[in-house]
Amino acid sequence: MASSGSDLFDGQVEEKKNFHENFGEMLSTLPKGLGAGGCYYQYQGFWYSSVWLLGTIWAQRSFRARDTDILLAASPKSGTTWMKALMFAIINRKRYPHLPSSSLASHPLLTKSPHNCVPYLEVRDEEHMIGGNPIAYLDSLPPSSPRLLSTHIPYTSLPKSILSDSGGRIVYIARNPKDVFVSYWSFCQKFKSKTDQSKRQPLAGISMEEAFELFCKGVSITGPFWDHVLDYWKASLERPDQALFIKYEDMKMDTMQHVKRLAEFMGHPFSLEEERQGIVQEIINLCSFQNLSNLEVNKSGAYHVHIASQTGQTPLLVNNSAFFRRGEVGDSKNHLTVEMLEHLDKITEEKLGSFGLKL
Repeated sequence: MASSGSDLFDGQVEEKKNFHENFGEMLSTLPKGLGAGGCYYQYQGFWYSSVWLLGTIWAQRSFRARDTDILLAASPKSGTTWMKALMFAIINRKRYPHLPSSSLASHPLLTKSPHNCVPYLEVRDEEHMIGGNPIAYLDSLPPSSPRLLSTHIPYTSLPKSILSDSGGRIVYIARNPKDVFVSYWSFCQKFKSKTDQSKRQPLAGISMEEAFELFCKGVSITGPFWDHVLDYWKASLERPDQALFIKYEDMKMDTMQHVKRLAEFMGHPFSLEEERQGIVQEIINLCSFQNLSNLEVNKSGAYHVHIASQTGQTPLLVNNSAFFRRGEVGDSKNHLTVEMLEHLDKITEEKLGSFGLKL
């Protein structure tokens, strides 16, 4: 006898309840540390906040990749917001044409944050959940068109279906760790709970110098940073048809060339006619830091996520403006001492140099 819709829903509720109970128990057994963003837990060799960890495990258990998926991956604060906007605009340029410029008035990136346009695998945000299940929303997306998704999950911890030969394509954006650290430290200071919007206190009661030392030791969100980058770098060498590795600094230096390269890898290359019409430049302009950061949605809007813990779910509000700091290459020199900069350079060379990777 077939199960009724009510039975199925009850089963999903019970599964969710058991999952949260087991997750709470698991948290108490994991190595724990304090970092720039608060309390971190070590899982499968990498450090996570509870919100990222819950979503990561849920994705590992439930996410089913499609061979048409396009996944943007990055260590946090490596250019994710910019890349989300570019990739969304590239893949949807027929649906939301860019010429004439007046047609931009209806483009979703003008009224939504890039994070609301390209959902994460592991973040439990309010817009991309069905009945509290973040994966159910992704499964509900029509198979007729590619799913554009994003993640901060380390390569070796991705759901098995993504790592299979039919797991779609991965675009990884990497950034110099000096700028990554400064950007992430700044970002963490802007978090605030929806239940206490009047306060802007840092989540972690540690200084920038203490957070820097922890970052260098690998204790950062989805860190160690260098392991995160290196695993995706190796994947791009082993599976160049399925994994593209792009440096943030190269994107900034020659955006036009890399946007065209990105479109080709995604299976949506620009035609010569589109290039003549200036569509590539229109997309670059639409997704520029100057344009996105000055949109009303990114100045006053907010991104809603849920922090998971052993005691339940706590809503967290992150202002969209927190995703737009400066977007410049080398700004870390204005915030870190010469000794700190040199120390990070030394670690980067030791960790990545022998693999032919420079950041």
